[in-house]
Amino acid sequence: MYTIYGIKNCNTMKKAFTWLDEHHINYQFHNYKTDGLSEALLDSFLQLVDWQSLLNTRGTTWRKLDESVRAQVDNEQAAKQIMLANPSILKRPLLIDGKRALLGYSDELYSQFISQSK
Repeated sequence: MYTIYGIKNCNTMKKAFTWLDEHHINYQFHNYKTDGLSEALLDSFLQLVDWQSLLNTRGTTWRKLDESVRAQVDNEQAAKQIMLANPSILKRPLLIDGKRALLGYSDELYSQFISQSK
């Protein structure tokens, strides 16, 4: 079973949902806005991907942070605090199959990830 993490109204998330649906892949959606982001859940992500990859420094949530706050995010602990306070700053979608994670979306990446999960 796959779990996809993100926020519902993100265009990249919509593409990922469409791909999963068209390929008849069963998944559970965890919406950070309604389901939240706990420290334990974030720690489980960080077991699979590094904090630098998980932190989306190209999105509007990051750009809206004060420069002094952004400058302090130079280690995993600081990044965790920012991510817990601003879950929409996590790169998305995050697709997890239980033991592996895939960040971002493209048809090719999803095809490879799903085929390797079987």
